[in-house]
Amino acid sequence: MRGAAMSLTAAASGFVFFLLSVSVIQGQDGWGVTYTSTQICAVKGSTVNISCSYTYPSTMSHQTTEVEKRFWFTKGSNKAPVDLKTDSDYTDRVEYFFHNDDCTLRIRDLRERDSAEYKFRFITNHGGFTGSPGVTLSVTDLQVQVTRSWTQGELRCHSSCNVPDNPSYVWFNNGQKMDGETSSSLRVSVEDNNRYYNNYSCAVTGYEDYRSPPVYGPKLPSVSVSPSAEIVEGSSVTLTCSSDAKPAANYTWYKENVDKPLSKEPQLVFSSIRSSDSGQYYWAAENELGTKTSQYKSIDVKYAPKVGPLSLTPTGDIRENSRVTLTCSSDANPAATYTWYKDGKPLYKKTQIVFSSIQSSDSGRYYCEAENKLGRRSRSIFIDVKYAPKLPSVSVSPSAEIVEGSSVTLTCSSDANPAATYTWYKENVKLRPPIEEQQLVLTSIQSSHSGQYTCRARNSLGPNTSKPISIKVKYGPNLPSVSVRPSGEIEEGSSVTLTCQSKAYPAANYTWYKENRNPELQPLNKNTPLVFSSIQSSDSGQYYCTAENELGRRRSRSISIDVKYGPKLPSVSVSPSAEIVEGSSVNLTCSSDANPAANYTWYKENEDSPKASGQIFTITDVRPEHSGNYYCVAQNRRGHQNSTLHLIVVAGNLTMIMNIIRLTVVVLMLIPLLLLSLWARKKKNLSSTTGPHEHVEIETLVLRMRTSQTLQHRQKTQRSRKTWCEVQSDAAEPEAGLT
Repeated sequence: MRGAAMSLTAAASGFVFFLLSVSVIQGQDGWGVTYTSTQICAVKGSTVNISCSYTYPSTMSHQTTEVEKRFWFTKGSNKAPVDLKTDSDYTDRVEYFFHNDDCTLRIRDLRERDSAEYKFRFITNHGGFTGSPGVTLSVTDLQVQVTRSWTQGELRCHSSCNVPDNPSYVWFNNGQKMDGETSSSLRVSVEDNNRYYNNYSCAVTGYEDYRSPPVYGPKLPSVSVSPSAEIVEGSSVTLTCSSDAKPAANYTWYKENVDKPLSKEPQLVFSSIRSSDSGQYYWAAENELGTKTSQYKSIDVKYAPKVGPLSLTPTGDIRENSRVTLTCSSDANPAATYTWYKDGKPLYKKTQIVFSSIQSSDSGRYYCEAENKLGRRSRSIFIDVKYAPKLPSVSVSPSAEIVEGSSVTLTCSSDANPAATYTWYKENVKLRPPIEEQQLVLTSIQSSHSGQYTCRARNSLGPNTSKPISIKVKYGPNLPSVSVRPSGEIEEGSSVTLTCQSKAYPAANYTWYKENRNPELQPLNKNTPLVFSSIQSSDSGQYYCTAENELGRRRSRSISIDVKYGPKLPSVSVSPSAEIVEGSSVNLTCSSDANPAANYTWYKENEDSPKASGQIFTITDVRPEHSGNYYCVAQNRRGHQNSTLHLIVVAGNLTMIMNIIRLTVVVLMLIPLLLLSLWARKKKNLSSTTGPHEHVEIETLVLRMRTSQTLQHRQKTQRSRKTWCEVQSDAAEPEAGLT
């Protein structure tokens, strides 16, 4: 085992401060590592040597100790260290120097990240040992610290390591040594936006090659925009300001014509840029040695059209036939083109639509579409053209034929804005009570509802009346009315017309009848008036007509036709109709067809004064002088006619009476004899010829008496008969075979 620890002086290349140069022995039981210094401060870029010595027992367990491996490390634990030569952070910058028990680490081109605790470890055949704690290396720059007071700046050369013995310094301006400046501080003047750049650095006298980094005011800033392509609204945009300055500059962002700063960061970030962000931007870079302002950077945000509210001129209600202008405007970049639509159909490709005389048909929703390459946007506006009612139309429901008793609805429709109110008229007279609804409902329509209906539509801009619509209610015939022409007295031979009328729809067909108690009455005439061109008395009677259509049949009341006419040729009769015997009573009757009834006057030929008035002329106690020619005159206000009768009175009426009496007595006397004869015949049961012979004689007697009387009467009649009127007795002709 070696005795005392060896202490070596660290050989440093470059600017190295040995902050603590006390030898420290780390070890136990003969094992140990001694570091020349525990803390070393070295300047960035220089070379440093870290030295140590190590000890170990020469033998252990009667076995000589031999060193197998030696190395330095900063990473890993004592049991698993990472050899600096294998550490990528130190590639080609590390060297080991070993001489006997001395150990030296050399690190070239020091970097700030090389600041660490460095430990030495050696491994023998009896084990390994690490000197811990190790040596702390601090890598630093000389720094020029700057403070500013108005237009003066104070520069101070500073190191993070405590520099011993207050060394003198060398100052450089723009790389040139400044004569006479050996202090650690330097005063310089400061001007904002100076066109010239001054950079200052310092070094410790004697170590001029290890200067501090220079300090200087901001150089002309530059601005970059990301993305560099076209800026579209909604995208993320970053403006980055860069300016070379030591110490680092502070940045402030501004927008033209905006006094308030936007940001104090090197980057101005728009996470979702808007069209309103377009404009000219600039920023100021400032440190203790001056301020520089960048040039303007234009931000032109492209965006799809933003369509503003559509304008309508004039404002307020739009009346038909007025002049109306629709205007569309939008904010867009690039500028938008415009297309107007209505009901999905394009109208115009311009910003305005002008209606020189707007019509109701122009009402509707209009769309203005603004479009550029970034998109299209649209807005709509509803144009509500006010106008008086158009010509109303009237519809009828049901549309088929209208039958009396059914329900019928009339609907009035008129295009109007504002909506119209309606009033119904019939035959140009307002219905009572007034119907001021769009529909006129006739719940149980009657024939009286037939007629011309109109509706009037009215709003605040005026009225309009529909064309008439005809309502024809179909109904069966009403009770027919019968008229006679001429209306006065009907005279035989005149022309007479019977007319039948009945209200009915469709029009009724008419049939004329004359009452005659015939169950199968035959019609006289159909569909035309019943005309008697020369009416006769036989046409008198009761007439009626029937009116019939598809909905029913009605019969009129009977009308009496009373034809007036003068007396026809009278007929004259005698009662009794047998021979007129003197002393008897006789009725002469005159009959004539006449209307009005005739008046009768009886005359006897060759006598001026009438014999009697009346239809019947009665002669009581007839005498022969009553014989002669009688005629009657039938007369009414229409005329007169006469007819003649020859009357013959038979003379000797008393003798005839006596003969009748005699005959009666003889017959009465013969009856008992006849009865007696019949009884005797029955009793004897014999045939007797006496009875029948007597009977024949009686009958012959009676017949002869009658024949004789008849022959006498016939002779008298033949002598007295006239050719122009004959009165015939009802005496029988002589029976054949009698003489």
